[in-house]
Amino acid sequence: MKADPKADAAPPAAGASKKKLLIIILAAVLGAGSLGGGAAWFLLHGKADAEEGKHDKGGKKKKAVKAGPPVFVPLDPFTVNLQPENGEQYLQIAFTLQVASLEEVELVKLNMPKVRSRLLLLLSSKKASELNTGEGKKTLAGEIIAQVNEPFEDHGDQQEVTDVLFTSFIIQ
Repeated sequence: MKADPKADAAPPAAGASKKKLLIIILAAVLGAGSLGGGAAWFLLHGKADAEEGKHDKGGKKKKAVKAGPPVFVPLDPFTVNLQPENGEQYLQIAFTLQVASLEEVELVKLNMPKVRSRLLLLLSSKKASELNTGEGKKTLAGEIIAQVNEPFEDHGDQQEVTDVLFTSFIIQ
């Protein structure tokens, strides 16, 4: 009995197609893996580059300012003696801080004793003649922002106070 030549040829062809299929599947898996790995590297590398640009001059990481409605932190009024020029003078001032987010509101409120202490020291170092002009008030607002934005902890992040809105300003 003679073997059928077609029967002998069929098993090697099936084995060859399985090898081709295995190679194609393996190539597809490797291609998808390298594509996914490349995408992940690109996204992580791009994010790291973007993070590098989000540092201030001191090397500390800046917080992203979120768009949305303004967020305010009202402070209790301050009354301080001013530096003497023409006899005793005092300043009674009330203002509201504008901050970047609700998290900043909580941070400022939790550290209110530090905020008030910093601002009392700042305000009591002023002279009435420095504060009487509009320019003097703008300068004071900038100094208030700088004082409140200082980190509350050593090596901590700065706060994001963006504006000072005076609600009362009396020099007597």
